[in-house]
Amino acid sequence: MRHYLLVDDNKAFAENLAEILRDEGAEVTVALSGAEALERVKETRFDALVTDMRMPVMNGAVLVHEVRRADPELPAIVVTAYTGESDLSDARSEGVLAVLPKPVPIPQLTALLASAQRGGLVALVEDDVALADNLSEALRARGFTAVTARSALEAERLGGVHPFAALVDLRLPDAPRGEVMRRLAGKHPGLPLLVMTGFPDAMPDVKHHGLFVKPFNTEQLLAALEALHRTRPHE
Repeated sequence: MRHYLLVDDNKAFAENLAEILRDEGAEVTVALSGAEALERVKETRFDALVTDMRMPVMNGAVLVHEVRRADPELPAIVVTAYTGESDLSDARSEGVLAVLPKPVPIPQLTALLASAQRGGLVALVEDDVALADNLSEALRARGFTAVTARSALEAERLGGVHPFAALVDLRLPDAPRGEVMRRLAGKHPGLPLLVMTGFPDAMPDVKHHGLFVKPFNTEQLLAALEALHRTRPHE
């Protein structure tokens, strides 16, 4: 049975959503504040976190950040009535499986929770916006959480997360070819790198775990990621 942590300062809303998820066959622990949620994370191994964004003292973005320190492998979903708020960018930078609106679309939430992968955080470095968005959606459909960067500068800011693998475009406009691969390998020793490129003959001398030539077969890339996830070091 999968076990979820649901965090919302609105007790009636939290208990109602928890009951719906329990009816789907899950175990659900409810926390009414970020501080209470952190205590639960330290005590229990959850399969996923579902948190409201606007809460007193500790909002959802801060909670996701703190949870990443206590349990880096826990996938997180944010639900909010304020989908345009700037704090959501902070939550996304920590790596969230999805941001859902209130009222919560229950079929979408239950599908995401059922597929959510512990330890499934992927660093995606790609400057093609359409490709990055498509890959993020494909990863989400398999239960993986993508934290994205579209330049070498943005990739430098990924240092606070703990991905199990990285998908990296070989050529980015603000760095020499392969430089981001070298930086990620330096920050995360042993991190498996899957390279995406339209220029396979220009590969730098950087260890990688797969080469995907654009336009590549997304299913093959996802299969390679799933194989890496199965063989990643255990918690």
